[in-house]
Amino acid sequence: MSMVLLVTEEEGDRPMPTLTVGQIPSVMREARQLGIRSVKLFAESTERDNGGEFSTVPDALMARAIRAAKDAEPGIAVMTETCLCSYTDTGFCYLVDRNERPDIAATIDVTSRQAVAHAAAGADIVGPASMVIGTTKGAREALNSAGHESVSIMPHVIFWSGLYDGFRRTMGATPKAGVDREFQVSPGKPEQFIDTSLQLVGDGADMLLLEPALFSADVLAELKKRTLAPLFPFSVSGEYTALSYVDTSTGKRNVGRLVELFTMLKRAGAEASITYAALDIARHLNG
Repeated sequence: MSMVLLVTEEEGDRPMPTLTVGQIPSVMREARQLGIRSVKLFAESTERDNGGEFSTVPDALMARAIRAAKDAEPGIAVMTETCLCSYTDTGFCYLVDRNERPDIAATIDVTSRQAVAHAAAGADIVGPASMVIGTTKGAREALNSAGHESVSIMPHVIFWSGLYDGFRRTMGATPKAGVDREFQVSPGKPEQFIDTSLQLVGDGADMLLLEPALFSADVLAELKKRTLAPLFPFSVSGEYTALSYVDTSTGKRNVGRLVELFTMLKRAGAEASITYAALDIARHLNG
């Protein structure tokens, strides 16, 4: 099980739980004590432009979060979201050209440089998340050229869904033009999801993140037959809010339904699940 951390510059009242860089060390220490072996970092940005350039700078919030996590617990693997939605003024996961159409080459370029920035900060696994074909291959080539051959790549493979709204509102990643599904897969097209996944493995992916976890069991089971790449379902924000709740009598989060979901996904072939509720589940299982 991998723990999701949403990192923000300042504390605030948001739809999903967040933490600041200064709060990361204590959370990492508890994660180690409870047996959690990896974290998945997402970071907002207060700096945005039409090129997503701030995603590549050494003092971006993501880079600082990576360093804080690795300094606190070097033995816990740090995975990142390598995407542009928190860095572009459009809120898109990709760059656009003068005609407002996706600029594939520019997106590959900045995503690749972002992956190198994450690796330089100490990330163990980077995660191209736009689903723009070419970003995984570009990241692999850029990482190798920069001397980061040991850093793994786990691209996101995404069915579009309404389950992302909490995350988008929390991290300021809602496209200004409304819901953007340019490269995500229709939930009615599992064959496209599988084909895309296998293409990403061919492009250099070491493992795959499948989302949303709740709707990925069928493609997970099929992919398990067709690739040796480890498969990690990602239980997204809407699953966290729909399938868990705080028990008012105890003050603890009830995660029983999520435990059932992850047990089923493990049965279907998941290496492990990635979830916002990792600490609560670990406490539940260790209690």
